[in-house]
Amino acid sequence: MPIKTFRPITKSLRVRSVVDYSELTRKTPEKSLCKGKRSTGGRNNMGRITTRFRGSGNKRTYRMVDFRRSKDNVVATVQQIEYDPNRSAFIALIAYTDGEKSYILAPVGLKVGQKVISSDKGEIQVGNAFKLRNIPLGVQIHNIELVPGKGGRMVRAAGQVATLRAKDGDYAQIKLSSGEVRMVNLDCKATIGQVGNLEYMNASMGKAGKKRHLGFRPHVRGVVQNPVDHPMGGGEGRSSGGGHPVSPWGQLAKGKRTRHPKKPSTRFIVERRKK
Repeated sequence: MPIKTFRPITKSLRVRSVVDYSELTRKTPEKSLCKGKRSTGGRNNMGRITTRFRGSGNKRTYRMVDFRRSKDNVVATVQQIEYDPNRSAFIALIAYTDGEKSYILAPVGLKVGQKVISSDKGEIQVGNAFKLRNIPLGVQIHNIELVPGKGGRMVRAAGQVATLRAKDGDYAQIKLSSGEVRMVNLDCKATIGQVGNLEYMNASMGKAGKKRHLGFRPHVRGVVQNPVDHPMGGGEGRSSGGGHPVSPWGQLAKGKRTRHPKKPSTRFIVERRKK
């Protein structure tokens, strides 16, 4: 899908670019698969800010995407390809033969009218979901479960893809786009293909207001704050204080490994991601 640019009528339009939505076939979502979504403003249930610089933004309706693909052995037909404001990937509206409708992530090459299925046996084609034990080696997959039956957790963003590299005992080795190789139980499900909207990362917002529409507020650098507000603040003129970059609470911001060395899931990582 190409990137759409604009005539430079204003300064922001000169550098702004957006994804061309010509692939989408519907503007309004399926009401039966939508529910309201309240903005948190970066605050937890106690009303305290846990994620800074969040708030405002356009209202969003949440689309209930089926990451589990738990309706097995029932053929579904792709009815629409739609935009989802809650994620970078596009979604597809599918209708099963028994009349039930559902949303799934739209992979590259999925077309309106195409048949998809979640099963133990079937054709290895884009949009079909299988357990890892039933997928041949070397096939590109996305929406991968970490716990059988709990729904896809990995490889769900626009343009992401993983490769089934090997099978050993009860586990499969999956190479992620980061370069990490991870073991996943063979009973976990995955969907065939690469997540769509490949050009998402190449779009340019062009102006600060676009960032505000997405719910991000202005970010204030630590070096321009006062010493009472940030460890890197203060000093005459432009001064970083000579210290290593840290967070407002003194934790090192660059170079320090943040993954806990005794995290239980470490035993499932065969190769660490690329440096």
